[in-house]
Amino acid sequence: MNTLESIKLILSETLQLGDKGASLQAGTPMFGSIPEFDSAAVVFVLTAIEEQFDVIIEDDDISAETFETVGSLADFVERKRAAA
Repeated sequence: MNTLESIKLILSETLQLGDKGASLQAGTPMFGSIPEFDSAAVVFVLTAIEEQFDVIIEDDDISAETFETVGSLADFVERKRAAA
């Protein structure tokens, strides 16, 4: 499973999106477009990413651009994995 597919699965499971999770694409906007994705959900998603990909995400690593789209989150994870 590639990073994008893993991120889509993490989002679907963490946010309990059910059938809506299948419609997530790289260009899917996150804040404002996925009602379940709010500031509290960010913590749960980041924790799941750290566990799934065995990376450590520092507060300074995160920006609004990270969560702009599903694809930008996947790109962020790829960069973290490459740096590890």
